[in-house]
Amino acid sequence: MKQQVKLSKVKGNPNNPRIIKNDKFKKLVKSIQEFPEMLKLRPIVVDEDMIVLGGNMRLKASKDAGLKEVWIEVAEGLTEEQKKEFIVKDNVGFGEWEWDILANEWDSVQLAEWGLDVWENEDDVKEEEEVYTKNIEAPTYEPKNEKPKEEELYNEDKVKELIKKIGLSNIEKEEKEFLIKAAYRHTVFNYQSIADFYAHSNKEVQELMEDSALVIIDFNKAIENGYVKLSKEIEQSYLADYGE
Repeated sequence: MKQQVKLSKVKGNPNNPRIIKNDKFKKLVKSIQEFPEMLKLRPIVVDEDMIVLGGNMRLKASKDAGLKEVWIEVAEGLTEEQKKEFIVKDNVGFGEWEWDILANEWDSVQLAEWGLDVWENEDDVKEEEEVYTKNIEAPTYEPKNEKPKEEELYNEDKVKELIKKIGLSNIEKEEKEFLIKAAYRHTVFNYQSIADFYAHSNKEVQELMEDSALVIIDFNKAIENGYVKLSKEIEQSYLADYGE
């Protein structure tokens, strides 16, 4: 019987002979995060004691994906010998891939992301590289005009709308105070005007604007201060392109 249960109720099988290597495990976690409905279509198989017979890696990946519940199918009435047989047969692939169809009808990069060991189609890889470039391009604004007025530097229309809505609500005072503070996240900054304002301000104002990351003059300094965070892969690309 298929049902959805709390993930904590399902027990991994300590005698599971199937393993999955780190790279493929990460792909499985990503797959579950992007397509959790798959778990309902292919539930984890457990015995009456909630011990996994089929789907140990999916259970582990579901935990890493942050799921709180999983779909299971309870296999009732199996002997211990049948349970052992199921564990092995569930992981045996009797069929073979028709590689010509895969090559002509599927994207090799996408197949690899789904966990299938495939060739790399040069056209697919090239298309992928066009979407993600190595260089890190930050928007650049050059001062063009006279110093703008402060009210021209930002727009708070959405902030005012939210604060009005919060004020009319029936929630607790502390909750209102918190949500009002959060509403200011919707302030829209006009960075072209900010660049003009910065260029025509004195040194003290400029330093304060840099400290607030309203302008980034020194990209490395911004990284050190935590305003810009890079993954290890992007950091390596950045250093390769721009140096230490």
